[in-house]
Amino acid sequence: MTVASVSRTSASGLPPALKTAQAAMQLPEVQDMLRRLSAFRLGIFMPHQHDDSTGEFQPLPDEVVQVESGRTVSFERLESITQRTDSFLPVGWRWSAGVSTVASVCEMADQEGPEDEGQPVKHKHPEDTR
Repeated sequence: MTVASVSRTSASGLPPALKTAQAAMQLPEVQDMLRRLSAFRLGIFMPHQHDDSTGEFQPLPDEVVQVESGRTVSFERLESITQRTDSFLPVGWRWSAGVSTVASVCEMADQEGPEDEGQPVKHKHPEDTR
């Protein structure tokens, strides 16, 4: 069994847009894109969220971004994130309305000041109090 065969068999209860995404992963042209992206250490993901009451998969609306902060995933309106770009590192993109758009971000630990320049970028952890 491969991950590809698992995704094909478990996709039956998904909404149509997400079924399409799952099926597309089997297409030779998508596999070729994935191979080409791998040269840049990039991959492919399926932007989605879950219904609050049922947990069912739902397509991620264009105006919503998946936000990882302190090892917790939430969803915020894109306009809210674009007003705080220095706090977030984009980690997922999608094509929307004719342009590349951020679909997923990680909240970063605050940098103290200019002396921190060149220091490793760090993800915000739950125990971070800054």
